Amino acid sequence: MALDDRKGVWKSGKGKGRHTPKGRQLEDQAWDEVRALLGDRPRRSDLLIEFLHLIQDAFGHLSAAHMRALAEELRLSMAEVYEVATFYAHFDVVKEGETPPPALTIRVCDSLSCELAGAQALKSALESGLDASEVRVLRAPCMGRCDTAPVLELGHHHIDHATPEKVNAAIAANHTHADIPDYEGFAAYEAAGGYASLKELRANGDWEQVQENVLGAGLRGLGGAGFPSGKKWGFVRANEGTRYLGVNGDEGEPGTFKDRYYLERTPHLFLEGMLIAAWAVEAETCFIYMRDEYPAVLHILAEEIKALEEAGLVEKGYIDLRRGAGAYICGEESAMIESIEGKRGLPRHRPPFVAQVGIFDKPTLVHNVETLLWVTRIVREGPEVLSSTEKNGRKGLRSYSISGRVNNPGVHLLPAGSTIMDLIEAAGGMLEGHTFKAYQPGGPSAGLLPASINDVPMDFDTLQPLGTFIGSAAVVILSDQDSARGAALNMLRFFEDESCGQCTPCRVGCEKAVKLMQADKWDQPLLEELCTAMGDASICGLGQAAPNPIRMTMKHFADEV
Repeated sequence: MALDDRKGVWKSGKGKGRHTPKGRQLEDQAWDEVRALLGDRPRRSDLLIEFLHLIQDAFGHLSAAHMRALAEELRLSMAEVYEVATFYAHFDVVKEGETPPPALTIRVCDSLSCELAGAQALKSALESGLDASEVRVLRAPCMGRCDTAPVLELGHHHIDHATPEKVNAAIAANHTHADIPDYEGFAAYEAAGGYASLKELRANGDWEQVQENVLGAGLRGLGGAGFPSGKKWGFVRANEGTRYLGVNGDEGEPGTFKDRYYLERTPHLFLEGMLIAAWAVEAETCFIYMRDEYPAVLHILAEEIKALEEAGLVEKGYIDLRRGAGAYICGEESAMIESIEGKRGLPRHRPPFVAQVGIFDKPTLVHNVETLLWVTRIVREGPEVLSSTEKNGRKGLRSYSISGRVNNPGVHLLPAGSTIMDLIEAAGGMLEGHTFKAYQPGGPSAGLLPASINDVPMDFDTLQPLGTFIGSAAVVILSDQDSARGAALNMLRFFEDESCGQCTPCRVGCEKAVKLMQADKWDQPLLEELCTAMGDASICGLGQAAPNPIRMTMKHFADEV
């Protein structure tokens, strides 16, 4: 009997079968556009954030059609692409039927130094003076340019000491690209003896001797943690198999701009230190994670990495430059690693530590940019380059990012034993008409100290007895014209915005703290209870340190709360 003569369910249907798979459909035009943008790049899921940047840069937003096409190319679920895109502040996700953002975006920094310099008034003036259909104005966290506050970013063009007039002039000139500063390129650096140390070590070097010199110099992690740098090398080397090196260039702590300062001037001093550290731990790849707020640095590094490849100092692809997307939490090393892997920047539970299970679950050495810059100098000049400087019982040098109510804000290289009065003197003294009142010793995470505590060395370990720490040496000076209470609220608003939300104590705690701190009179017992819960139960340093501004303001500026 022929098949067509048999009775069966396939004969009883209405002929309205499904012509496409369930779910969001793939659009041919969007798919073609995404494939054109990706070109011959490998379709790896860890490159998801890089590819989202390509689409955002090309179209000014991320449409649902383009995200669906990207998911198809990377063989990922739409949900995974969407959750990553919506995690980062610099991606504009536009759903079907929604209006894309205007072609121009202005991000006005509202972190402490910029707020002291009038950022709120600047933002209000821009909002009232510009056509919202053509230009959108957003508040943004620290851009690492606190020495030229107030600062804003027009597209990728930073405007220092910003005014509405400067913004209008830049818009009229269509100046939305990053300005590249003069810096020491590969040829000049090599002509002055650059990379000679690296070549010598690769030929005849003993990594343990280099490690001993780094330890002897007293070099500690200058991203803020302060862990002895040389010890990390031994931890990573102790693990067999593939190893990686990760550079934490996500300098997002408000008040910090030292890494940008050095990278915009002497990028190869850092790059050589990175390659020395990679040689020491036999890393198979170096990943540089650089914050998106530093477009000039990203350009410089891309050019100089190319120069290293052309000179044969590294193989093509050995240095993998990754671009952040606006997430302070990615300054935490495990969150940075998650982001390098193309995921949301959620901090990992530890142990295991990244020296054992890091990038792609391999042992990973993570260093800050400035730390690696000093590795080069220690190898060249010996441990004495740091250890020979002594002041107030402390050895070494620190790069202090100083901003706020001083005459000459900027990066100042001073002995690690310097006091806050030494820092203010190095920064040209207080502004005329301003009297020193308080200071932030190490970013918002460090809270505020009063001017009366002015004889403590600004170094690792010296501030802990006071309930604070030096961190990345992000020093903001406040005067008698500033409110300590207002500064603390500024810091908690920053933490509220930047909490990744993974753990409830931090996610909810920061929000509740901001609400309580807006009251005319603070409920201090309730705030203290909240601080204890956040400090004890948060997964990473953000939630653990967020209470510091609250506690220190209640302790030292009780008359204001």
